[in-house]
Amino acid sequence: MNPPESVSVFGRIREDIVTARTHDPAARSNTEVFLAYSGLHAVWSYRIANCLWRRGLYLPARLLSQVTRFLTGIEIHPGATIGRRLFIDHGMGVVIGETAVLGNDVMLYHAVTLGGKSRHGHSRGVRRHPFLDDGVTVGAGAKVLGPITIGAWSTIGSNAVVTKDAPPRSLLVGIPATVRPQTPATVESARGGTLEPEYYL
Repeated sequence: MNPPESVSVFGRIREDIVTARTHDPAARSNTEVFLAYSGLHAVWSYRIANCLWRRGLYLPARLLSQVTRFLTGIEIHPGATIGRRLFIDHGMGVVIGETAVLGNDVMLYHAVTLGGKSRHGHSRGVRRHPFLDDGVTVGAGAKVLGPITIGAWSTIGSNAVVTKDAPPRSLLVGIPATVRPQTPATVESARGGTLEPEYYL
């Protein structure tokens, strides 16, 4: 994960819209994406909540995240760390926990959970949620649990349950998920191509 670059608010919004149109062939215009894409709305709200959280305004940050959850069906804890160009497709039911870390160019489909799994309970300062490196794609309904690391440009199949680390460019499928190396075809699919039928996201 590269260090964050300084980009203006409007630059980030334009970048997010371009990202949505790149990932979603159903997007017909920038205006449609700006007004109708709940995944983007959730990410934009998270950025405000995260700013409040980092300034110690924990209650307002949490309240904003809960209002956003009510409006979009997407719950992103304001304490999570999220890189640039996150795209949440459809989005309903997505949950991102407090200590989750997402790199740049991550893509999540609906009903994804980036959840906690720790013997330390709710101890402060202990990472309880996953780290998704740059370019990771997580399929619909997948559960990624605990302080694990998913390597860059990996693909997690729909409904997989992932509880162990995976190296870069892995393909993770099943319950519990097994790690397979990606072929050139599955690498391309993670960037917008077509997966083989058993790996549909």
